[in-house]
Amino acid sequence: MKEFPSFLNTEFYITHGEILANSYKNLTGNNLIKKSKKGLPKIIQLWNAPYAILSHGIEDDPIFNFGNRIALELFEFTFSDFIKLPSRKSAEEANREKRAKIMDEVAKNGFIRNYTGTRISATGKSFKILDTHIWNLSDREENLYGQAALFEKWEQKDI
Repeated sequence: MKEFPSFLNTEFYITHGEILANSYKNLTGNNLIKKSKKGLPKIIQLWNAPYAILSHGIEDDPIFNFGNRIALELFEFTFSDFIKLPSRKSAEEANREKRAKIMDEVAKNGFIRNYTGTRISATGKSFKILDTHIWNLSDREENLYGQAALFEKWEQKDI
């Protein structure tokens, strides 16, 4: 197994991993973790997943609360800096209105698939995320907990 940050082994992130996986399964009927390892917390499996996964909370201006190792590499952030970033700032200024409309659609419908959009890294590099799944996160009592995204394909853009 690949290394994972020790801070993921906390009650918050153990629960967060369960919410990510359970919400995805409830909304899509599919497993978020393709080959789950019994006994290993889902958050650790998501950290090491071969695709990008990230999530934000329900603040007025939602802040990222998770990004796995692939997402952090693409966005060129450390985990501690990423979880301070308002998620709207992951899109270039010109694309934020389009992103907001998609997030509103997800809020209403629970889930969308095949979203494609341009994102920007901490150093200003643009990249396109392809065939992205975005879904609402809910806890066991079905309270809205946030939103998450998963994408397996992306294209670096020339600068």
